[in-house]
Amino acid sequence: MGKVVKLVVDSFGSFLGMEKGCIVLRDRKGNAKKYPLFETEIGEVVLQSGNLVSTGVLSALGFWQIDVLVTTRNGYPIAMLKNLEDDSHVKTRICQYEALRNGKASYLARQFVIGKVEGQNILLNKYGIGSKDSVIRIVEGFRESDLRRLRGRLLHLEGKYSEYYFKEIFKLFPERLRPTNRIGFKAYNGLNNTFNLAYTLLFWKCYRALVKAHLEPYLGFLHSVRFGRPSLVCDFVELYRHLADDFLIGYCHNLNPRDFRAKTEEWSGKKSKRIYLSKALTEDLTEKLFDYFRKIVRVSRIMRGERQELETLINEEAMLLGKYLRNERDGWTPRTAIP
Repeated sequence: MGKVVKLVVDSFGSFLGMEKGCIVLRDRKGNAKKYPLFETEIGEVVLQSGNLVSTGVLSALGFWQIDVLVTTRNGYPIAMLKNLEDDSHVKTRICQYEALRNGKASYLARQFVIGKVEGQNILLNKYGIGSKDSVIRIVEGFRESDLRRLRGRLLHLEGKYSEYYFKEIFKLFPERLRPTNRIGFKAYNGLNNTFNLAYTLLFWKCYRALVKAHLEPYLGFLHSVRFGRPSLVCDFVELYRHLADDFLIGYCHNLNPRDFRAKTEEWSGKKSKRIYLSKALTEDLTEKLFDYFRKIVRVSRIMRGERQELETLINEEAMLLGKYLRNERDGWTPRTAIP
């Protein structure tokens, strides 16, 4: 099998189709590239709004269970292609629901916070900033049997540590871009919205990893079940936010205010201006962040090998979580690493 290929259909007016056993990507000028299905290993296809795709190629991608992400013109993920056989592994989801009653949910809620703090500590240490290992010891000492109360304590502690964490890592960004604090949803500041973009792309990686592992994305353990919120994805993303942060520290080093654009938006009947990275740089960031997740880290693979790509690590951790829920493993300790 050849090198793993990622197809990104982002040039407005491009066409993705099938032709004699090949996936064909043709730009608006008629220039075409062919990818023989049985000679080229296609790992992922990204379809950006404004392009055309044939039902034949969608059928082939679904049959071979090749990841397909659909994004807006600005690169925000909005949908994915899912093989119907993904829903056939009922046992995993049954065990996931049972975890809410058999004590595993409380264990997993703690593990998600521990994993997040360990990742943040790794990043702080990489840049010579003091970390706080005491937070992990405090979490390990929580013994509440009531999941709702445990969640409250864990999220409160995690939130306080994140305030310290962002206060320190914001110092690694150009002073002209620094916000006073970290704001997620509906942020005004350009750097905060750049973080939000990176986290959205990470969210897709985690969502797809959990679906591949046959888990229910909307049944979480640290984050409570709430309509419209894929709480297990929210749990899982926490383990890898530090990777997006590490990428942004390097990517934003040479950015300046003119690389951002103001956009007037209406929310709850009120109009306001929010600052976003320019369209060209949004596309560039998306491409480079996906490249970042193909970087190699020194973490043993499940089957063999002492190294693997970050993206593979995320997929493996989702699989190991499923194994724990099915009682095929005694525990689950998320592995964290940084390039």
